[in-house]
Amino acid sequence: MTPLRNYSSILDIRRGEDPAMDALLLHFMTENGLEYSIDPLKNASPEQVRFMLACKSDTFYAPCSDWMLLQLLQSRMSPELREMYLEQWRSLIRLVRASCHDPYQRRKILNLARYKFQMAMDSCIAIPSRVMKRMITIFLSQSGIDDPHRERKQLANEAAQKIVESTEWDRFVNRCPDAFRSCMRMDDLRFEMDFLEMKRLICASTLQNFAHWGEFFQSCGDVEKEIEENGEVFRELHQLFSPEKPGPLKILFMPYNSGGLIFDLELIRAMLRRGHRVVLALKEGFYFDAPTFWDMENDPVLAERFKGARLLTNVRVSKNELLREMREHPFVVISDGTRERLNPYRMSVALARVWKEADLVIVKGQENYRRTIMTSHSFTRDIFSYFRDDKGKLVLNFKPKAPWARKFRESDILAKAERIIGDMRRASAAGNTVMFYSGIIGSIPGQTSTAIEVMNVFIRNLRTRLDGVYIINPAEHFEEGMDADDLMYMWEKVQRSGYLDIWRFQSVQDIDRSFELMNRKVPPVWAGKDATYSTGCTKEMNIALDVQRQQRELQIIGPSPEKFFRRREYGVGKFCDVAIEDCNETNTI
Repeated sequence: MTPLRNYSSILDIRRGEDPAMDALLLHFMTENGLEYSIDPLKNASPEQVRFMLACKSDTFYAPCSDWMLLQLLQSRMSPELREMYLEQWRSLIRLVRASCHDPYQRRKILNLARYKFQMAMDSCIAIPSRVMKRMITIFLSQSGIDDPHRERKQLANEAAQKIVESTEWDRFVNRCPDAFRSCMRMDDLRFEMDFLEMKRLICASTLQNFAHWGEFFQSCGDVEKEIEENGEVFRELHQLFSPEKPGPLKILFMPYNSGGLIFDLELIRAMLRRGHRVVLALKEGFYFDAPTFWDMENDPVLAERFKGARLLTNVRVSKNELLREMREHPFVVISDGTRERLNPYRMSVALARVWKEADLVIVKGQENYRRTIMTSHSFTRDIFSYFRDDKGKLVLNFKPKAPWARKFRESDILAKAERIIGDMRRASAAGNTVMFYSGIIGSIPGQTSTAIEVMNVFIRNLRTRLDGVYIINPAEHFEEGMDADDLMYMWEKVQRSGYLDIWRFQSVQDIDRSFELMNRKVPPVWAGKDATYSTGCTKEMNIALDVQRQQRELQIIGPSPEKFFRRREYGVGKFCDVAIEDCNETNTI
């Protein structure tokens, strides 16, 4: 085994510095089933992962705590790590014994799981929760049970619903403190009272005594004290939710368990009342007591509570579609695409895009805390984490986004699009013909800078040859930090503005002419390429044909449309296309 250096931080673990270390990291990723280059249908691309993680390109990330990663890379079975494996094993034993009533089937599943667990503990490289995920997959497939905890979760939701409908709950949430008896401004008072309600709901939503209302509300008596003890974290939230901030927040909410979800919905309702937009991410399938996207089909309590919410079933939703859904529906529910703890490598495209668009990510539960707070890695969005530990103590944490993580808000992108449309409008008013030029930018790996140069050289030459033509060159509007999602969203606004007269798509002859103008031979990687090689251009050809149906005078120049439709999807968040043979719309869990 490759010896692991004495790293002071996991942020020091990088790829590309030591081939032996690179091999160890690849071994870790493959044994945990997380390597995109080996299994791109199940795992997120590095670009999609960077929607959530603010990592440099050579930084290594694992979906576990710092301590866990160092333990596994050293293949050192410490007593603490052994206990974590055994904790997962005991959970599986309880699950199988409680749910599988066929003795033969039960013995077969447990013996198979024992072999798998022993192998995992011998190698000491697999994350314990990933081992558990595999065991659950085996159990579900062998037993034919799709959700062993369905009845248990329904009972928890029912008990929680009775609590929130009680007069005691109403009194607890709406009790007015003495501090608010007087105020200077009604606006300030309104916000402070709403924020106090949110704080109470955050504290109360983690209490677990559902069986006896008296015990629950007795515990609620300590909430005001807990709010004072966690004043520093609540001040961070206060600043974030302040009415002085421009516009409402976009919030991604990741709950923890059934029953608690009912209280989470009360908190979400309070945020919606302030005008914020909330996306609730539920599990795709069974993961113990975690609520799933499909629970409401069998749970009348949830079915009633989710009335009015927008249930978004498209796990590969585009940026344009997502933003439209969030504009039209203040409360959206999605699937995170997984049956395990928070794992950016396995998250659905929808979840990754919501994370990227969010202003705040709220994660509930100790497991989510380990994955977000107990890692040295930074994230692209502010994270608020809350849960109760084993002793019943409320634990709140606020982790600000990485200082270098830049968010292009929808308003920023639209403003950039409007500036370009304004230039088009003025050019058209001056009697000029408006042309848009679509070409390869990132479709050839490692050739983005060359692609920009090829387009710039050709269009400079084209401008000298065409009189009275205003040409829009996308390469001139490239801005550092904007990914393909941002650019495609911006350009679609421009392309549908109604000011285009000509839409020209890059041809083989255009590329050959560019290299001729640069006094260079066409490199092998560029030979025979044209706009049909680009998935981005393929999407733009779809838009061009749609625009032409509404604007019959639009002239489309370049390769014929039928040559484009070999490709259906561009890589999420990347400029480099998905390979033709990998164009698969199925989201595999």
